[in-house]
Formats: sequence, structure tokens, C-alpha cells
Amino acid sequence: MPVIYMDNNATTQVDPAVLEEMLPYFSEQYGNPSSMHTFGGQVGRKLSEARERVAQAFGCAPGEVIFNACGTEGDNTAIRSALGSQPEKRHIITTRVEHPAVLNVVKHLEKKGGYEATYLGVDEQGRLDLEELKESIRHDTALISVMYANNETGVVFPIQEIAEIAKERGVLMHSDAVQVLGKVPFDLKKLPVDFLAVSGHKVHAPKGVGALFVRKGVQFRPFMMGGHQEHGRRAGTENTTGIIGLGKACEIAMGNIGHENSVVKGLRDKLEKGLLAAVPDSRINGATDTRLPNTTNISFQYVEGEAILLMMDAFGICASSGSACTSGSLEPSHVLRALGVPFTYAHGSIRFSLSRFNTEADVALVLKELPKIITRLREISPFKRGEGEAPACTC
Repeated sequence: MPVIYMDNNATTQVDPAVLEEMLPYFSEQYGNPSSMHTFGGQVGRKLSEARERVAQAFGCAPGEVIFNACGTEGDNTAIRSALGSQPEKRHIITTRVEHPAVLNVVKHLEKKGGYEATYLGVDEQGRLDLEELKESIRHDTALISVMYANNETGVVFPIQEIAEIAKERGVLMHSDAVQVLGKVPFDLKKLPVDFLAVSGHKVHAPKGVGALFVRKGVQFRPFMMGGHQEHGRRAGTENTTGIIGLGKACEIAMGNIGHENSVVKGLRDKLEKGLLAAVPDSRINGATDTRLPNTTNISFQYVEGEAILLMMDAFGICASSGSACTSGSLEPSHVLRALGVPFTYAHGSIRFSLSRFNTEADVALVLKELPKIITRLREISPFKRGEGEAPACTC
């Protein structure tokens, strides 16, 4: 059975061109880039090339790029570095809809580190209130951490304005940009964030590699300590093949932003409009005017998201009922709870996230099978229709 893969916010397939770029460094050019001999030096030069490619995608200097294992490591490193360099400041600002890579770190610091945190709310469209942000900044605020785009709804936050507010108030700014690379253009020469994290496996590079931008002049404290790799900023022998793949993936991604915002967006819109038209009592979660071009989060009332996923799986259709990092939970996602999505809608939420490898045929199959799946599930649903509006989800 062919796989109809629409879960690209969870992970992406490795681009064939990326794999081709990586292959020689598994078996032919396997030297340690830190070695003094020529064999290792060849790999070291390839890593430098990859760093330049990532820097070009970021709009920053190569020396501002630190390679690591993933976006989670980047987020952890940025948060702990920002706080460690300002021990006198004990306040953090973030949002209620962040990825667990940020939320769980902040909660841990509250519980074990003696920090205070302010969690900014969102409206029913998933938008932040910049006035609430301004009012939340204190004299001892060490860091503002706001994701560039939400991984579940695709809503893009006004990072330019947030970063400018942080800069004006003398507060360090970090952004988890895992979902925007190759989809939303940004230039770190103009965007005044201090830290920005990405992950390779979200942009058709392999799993196990990521990059963290650290602005020149910002005090930095390593999270991984040991050897001298990454100029002493991230110890451990480099994942050379992964880094080379990430560099190539960034190069390809930057050349495909137009495609993402036209062709991929068109497929997403066709899927979304078709489902809304075919399935009564369905809704889009989050703003539709400021979001990623590949993402739609749709709720189908009176059914369970997990049941939808299982029945779609029988047709080879891959999607998500929320973030892959929280999919083991039976509770509605924290993002939908923050939006105040009604309970009977929140439980029937499905995220479709497309990529440049999706086709018209993929969309057609989902539009053919999913409405029938929803109909069958509603026939056995324990929820009753016609009993008034369901309450907002507060669980």
C-alpha cells in the first residue's frame, strides 16, 4: 500500500539529493574533522561548507552557527545559557503554546531552579497579545522565549515585533524556529533575536542533527562540555554526515520557499476546503491568515482523533492528532486547550502537514476516504447532538 504522508511537522523524508551528498562520508571519507591529517581535514572542510550553507539560510555569519543534535538540544542550550549568564535575573517569559522542549524546561526551572515564569496566553485564533508581553517584562526578566510558528496549528507569531520589544527592554530573546525553516523567509541580520534553534529532520535532512544560532557578542555558556568541538561551544565528535546533510537541506529549502508558498499551500488549501465542505461540524483551529503554508489543524466534532488516525492508517494515510512529542497522551493538546477549543471538537482534532513531496493524488485520496471515516465514527459516537454548545475544554 502506498503511504500518503501528511505528518511533515513531526518529521520529513530525507531528500534524495541530501542523501546523495551524505553517502560518501559514511564509508569513503570517514575521517574525524578534528584530526590533523589530510584525511580528516577533508571532512573538516566539508563541515565548513555546511556551516556556510546554514548561515546563508539564516542570514547570519558562519561563526554564529553551532551544530548540535536537534531542536530540543538547541532550545535547552539557549535557555540555560541565557539564564546562566545572568544569575541575578530570575524571571522567564514564554507562552502557553510552546513545544515541550521549551515548556518542560521552564517548568523544571520553576520547580527546581527557583525561577519565576510568565506564560503568555493566546486568543481563540492562537494569536499573542503584544501588550500582555510588554506588561509582563520585569526588571529581573532574563529571557523571552517564543516559538516562531506553532507546530500544531501552524500559526506564525510576530517574532520581529517581539524581538524588537525584547531588545528595547534589554532582555535576551530565544525562538524555536524548527517549523519555519524553508517555509517562512527570515534574515537574522534584521531579526534581532539572540538565539534561534532549528532541527534537520523537519527540513528533509536526517534525524539527529540541528543548529543553534547564537548572536555574536551574546554571552554563551555551553550545555555540552568536554572537547573543543564547535569552537568549545558544543563538545562531542561532530555528526559529520548529519551536518553535511543539514547544510545541503538548507540550500535546497531556501530555493523552495516559493514552491512551499504556492504549490504546497495550494494543496493544503484544497485539502482543507474539501474537508470543511464534505464534513459537517468541522472547524479550523488557529488563525488562517498568518500560518505556515503546509499546515492545517481541523477538528471534527463528536469523534476521537485517535480513532480517525487508526482508520486513516488502513488507507496508508499518515497524519497526527497533535504534536508527535505528546501523542501518547489521551488528553487534548495543551495548544488546543489554550485556544479554548470546545471539548467535543478538541478530542477530534487532526493535524495535516504537507511537504513538497505531496501530490494532488494524495489530497484526492484523503478527500475520498476521510469524510466516510468521520461518518462511520459518528454513528458509534457516545456524544449526543442537539444538546447545546459543548463547553470549552478545561481538562
